[in-house]
Amino acid sequence: YVGFCTMVVQESQDTKLTQSDSVCPSQQNRSNTSLSQFSGSSQHFTSNENIYYEPEEYTETDFLLPNQLYGRSRLTRSPQPKDANVSGAPEESICSMVVQILVPFLLAGLGTVSAGMLLNIVQSWEVFQEITEILILVPAVLGMKGNLEMTLASRLSTAVNAGKMDSPREKWMLIAGNLALKQLQATVLGLLASLMASLLGWMAEGQMPFNHIMLLCSTSVSTAFVASLLQGIVMVGVIIGSKRIGINPDNVATPIAASFGDLITLALLACFSQWFYSFIELYPYVLYLVNLSFLCLIPAWVAVSSKHPASEILLHTGWEPIITAMLISSIGGVILDKTVLDPNLAGIIVYAPVINGVGGNLVSIQSSRISTHLHLKHSPGELPVGRQSCSNPWHTFFGSGANHRSAKILLLLVIPGQLIFLHAIHLIKGGHTLPSPLFTIAFLFASLIQVLILLCMADCLVHCLWRRGKDPDSYSIPYLTALGDLLGTALLSIAFLMLWCIGDSGSV
Repeated sequence: YVGFCTMVVQESQDTKLTQSDSVCPSQQNRSNTSLSQFSGSSQHFTSNENIYYEPEEYTETDFLLPNQLYGRSRLTRSPQPKDANVSGAPEESICSMVVQILVPFLLAGLGTVSAGMLLNIVQSWEVFQEITEILILVPAVLGMKGNLEMTLASRLSTAVNAGKMDSPREKWMLIAGNLALKQLQATVLGLLASLMASLLGWMAEGQMPFNHIMLLCSTSVSTAFVASLLQGIVMVGVIIGSKRIGINPDNVATPIAASFGDLITLALLACFSQWFYSFIELYPYVLYLVNLSFLCLIPAWVAVSSKHPASEILLHTGWEPIITAMLISSIGGVILDKTVLDPNLAGIIVYAPVINGVGGNLVSIQSSRISTHLHLKHSPGELPVGRQSCSNPWHTFFGSGANHRSAKILLLLVIPGQLIFLHAIHLIKGGHTLPSPLFTIAFLFASLIQVLILLCMADCLVHCLWRRGKDPDSYSIPYLTALGDLLGTALLSIAFLMLWCIGDSGSV
């Protein structure tokens, strides 16, 4: 008798669902509400019914992932219980969290050290001496790592942890759409960054030859395109591989995205600029052909990225944060350019990629973790109980959740990590400075202040974006890494200036 009643109830509900598809929204809501109430009052129904999950309809304001409201059932559209196991993310202890973060953090730091060494070498190349605006490009082009690679890593990490890439077909469609979108964004950002550098150079010097503008455009677009393609492929492999071996992608994806990203990007920037400089007098049309070739690829990237609804959304909504971040990074480039021109402060060029890279890596980890937590536990616009958009810094580091513990761990990594990187710089004798005790203290203090500010801003910004219904995976990391570049360059310049003023000959 019980089985017969359950079958009748199931058939009745299927009929109601079919009818609700053709009625007005208010009737459909009432039907869904009654079904939800009935299912809550009947243990037989809730235990026997096979509830499954499917994507919602897409609009331009939806999130990247196929299902905006995670954990919502087809029948009731109501959230799952908070303790439901809707995530594929592994449970983390403090020890496992430290181990997972530490290794990629050190690799990323060594990558930024190598980038600093390389920048110190290439600054003496002819093209860097003749076209000093290339130094303005450096923070903006390196910052695309935060705008594109880290954002991609954060989005795909959330997708993996939410179980949105379990289907092979959905997984590869999502990957292909995002890679195509990233190539489109790299092309546009590279062009805008070069135009911004040209404008700032013209404002500073009062003149800017047109062939120099074309060289900046060709160099920036080529570097951004090739670096984005290489790093995007690596990112996909890292995220899929980390999930298979039981590591939380949020802890490793963004640092590995930056580990050799700075070095590869800077090497490409130097090589492309020197190569194009050799054509600037005799074969200037080569620069025009290069720019035209990349622009002609834009329709192809638009077509591919439009095939997946998730990446199609970002074609309309994903430009604001990355363009704003590029503008912020360009301001940091102006500071770097003016500081390097002073012979007394030229040593900053070795340490700028280190402080900027470390700060961006750490805050990207925290931003990705908070974003994943909100995606899995709360609906867009819904904040945790008792949580305001922006809380005081004390709550950021001394709350009771896993993300508060990770904030403390990330902050505690700053001093030992930077000491290792400073020692590495000293061992390979890079730059014009020696790590004297006074300089070491000043550098560590600047780095600590930078990361402290960034972690507090990440906690506030991610929750604020979530409350406004915007996807933090696409918005927060570009802003945070760009602000990290600006803060790092400014604080380091102040530190070098103060050391020079007090006559610390061992460091300046």
